[in-house]
Amino acid sequence: MSTSASETTAESVGAPRTIPRPTSESRYFWDACARHELVIQRCTSCGRCWFPPSNHCQYCWSEDFAWTPVSGRGELYTFTVFRRAYASELVEQIPYVVGVVELEEGPRLITNITECETAHVRVGMPVEVVFNDIAEGFTLHAFRPREDPQSPGTGAV
Repeated sequence: MSTSASETTAESVGAPRTIPRPTSESRYFWDACARHELVIQRCTSCGRCWFPPSNHCQYCWSEDFAWTPVSGRGELYTFTVFRRAYASELVEQIPYVVGVVELEEGPRLITNITECETAHVRVGMPVEVVFNDIAEGFTLHAFRPREDPQSPGTGAV
């Protein structure tokens, strides 16, 4: 999935500068993010998909799976607004939103919600993936509203 229309820089969305350390299970996921592609694992035995990455299916325990590109669309399942920096690299990002996005394909991802005023973030909001190139060779995924949020949401404040 190419998302060139959804590409942004870290500076424009206030992405944190902490860089995750890929594991053997997550390396393919992070490499796909660097290509601005969102992928998840799909079991070739039972057909279900999951996130976060692991070396076996969390439903049937099969070790046979394929990395599958996904739409990058979903809904905001839940969220919280951070108004205090718990790490020094996040001070300039306050306030920022962390949410759980349920992808159209089913799995839920913990992620930053960007390009939306905190008062307009709401549960059930349609979102789409964006990619933030935060360091040479490393890209983080985040999600932004698919529509212009018009009214203040309800939920975490």
